[in-house]
Amino acid sequence: MKVTPFSELVPRERVVAVGTFDGVHLGHREVIAGADTVLTFDPHPTSITAPEAAPALLTSLERKAELVDSLGVEEMVVVAFDRVFAQHTAAQFIDEVLVAGLGAAGVQVGDNFTFGSEAKGGAELLAADDRFETKVLELFELDGAPVSSSRIRTLLRDGDLAEANRLLGSPYVFSAEVQHGERRGRELGYPTANLTPTAGYCTPGHGVYAGRAQIAGGEVKIAAISVGMRPMFESGLGELIEAYLLDFDGELYGQQLRVEFLQRLRGEESFESVDALKRQMAADVEAARALVGG
Repeated sequence: MKVTPFSELVPRERVVAVGTFDGVHLGHREVIAGADTVLTFDPHPTSITAPEAAPALLTSLERKAELVDSLGVEEMVVVAFDRVFAQHTAAQFIDEVLVAGLGAAGVQVGDNFTFGSEAKGGAELLAADDRFETKVLELFELDGAPVSSSRIRTLLRDGDLAEANRLLGSPYVFSAEVQHGERRGRELGYPTANLTPTAGYCTPGHGVYAGRAQIAGGEVKIAAISVGMRPMFESGLGELIEAYLLDFDGELYGQQLRVEFLQRLRGEESFESVDALKRQMAADVEAARALVGG
């Protein structure tokens, strides 16, 4: 799939799905289905228009592109959302972005999509324009409630990865460079890759998770993943994501590590002794192996 900045766009006839699409969850996929182009925004518009209310993101732009690509879309067009673009009126967005920029023959949006300065434009305004065909999708529901990015963020914060992943339609992924730590895991017999949560992005609630980790070169290992503050040890490092890769022996410092969270094993705990902690870590590792397989 081609990823094109809007500033470099060549207009052609397109069927365009438009939205922020944070998470590219099941509801977003309903909007995207049948489109050959996805138009999205970076950074998230709320981070510019109301930064105090900006949500913790589910996906980086790179992860969003990966997910959109998996849906068979030909091109993802990215609008650099800044204060200047935020001042575009709804009419300007239609004229300059959808018609002149994209050459849209069809436009697909969710029924809660808004656009233009002060969010004054909506699905009705798009449907009234006869220069393209507009398809408006009702909010997709599961279990009687709309599938939304905010619903998924709440599930992640609560540690309910199984349900969050069901709504996402794919595993929740976090990627970062492996940092040097205090080698505490190595001392305990379980050397971990230390990752620092990225500001502005959603982190699963504190606890231990079963998942997978992909290292440089594409090799994938089962992982037992801890998210939290390590209550037994005073480190001063703040919140950490620590991944123990099963059946792996090597150095990962400075490498990008991609972690897929699949299911929560337990909450964060403080143990009465190091031996008790080690016994629990051994149990966590075997639980991760049993859940993920291999």
